[in-house]
Amino acid sequence: MERTDTPAFDSARPAITAELMARTGLDEAMLDRLVRDFYGRVRRDAVLGPIFDRAVHDWDSHLDRLAAFWSSVALMTGRYHGRPMQKHMPLALEARHFDRWLELFRATAHEVCPPAGAAHVIAKAEQIAVAIAANIENQRRGNGLGAEPPRL
Repeated sequence: MERTDTPAFDSARPAITAELMARTGLDEAMLDRLVRDFYGRVRRDAVLGPIFDRAVHDWDSHLDRLAAFWSSVALMTGRYHGRPMQKHMPLALEARHFDRWLELFRATAHEVCPPAGAAHVIAKAEQIAVAIAANIENQRRGNGLGAEPPRL
């Protein structure tokens, strides 16, 4: 029987996904745990909890979407189909919110993931935070407001 190195789940890019899994030690179960542990912290956080509680009404569904998002971002599976930027634009987010989000994400990634996997998802999270913060800042500048980017 011929051996294949494709992941045991659907991926739009199986060879890339398999290589990322091998290099980082990440898999779907670990990303799901990362998402659930991280957003558990976010929900309990005095700074971020109230913002997310106002914005998210069905946490089970939201966590499933976030797991698909991180699968797409970290493992290039193509599982997520959505527009995360538009979801964050109406929120009253400032640099301190992104800084706290990254602080909690980094801590959770180091606890849940192997070192290479933690470094991989943290780098992606930092890129995402900068991109969303920059888009929010650009939107506010267009409205005569200003916002600081997160301090990485």
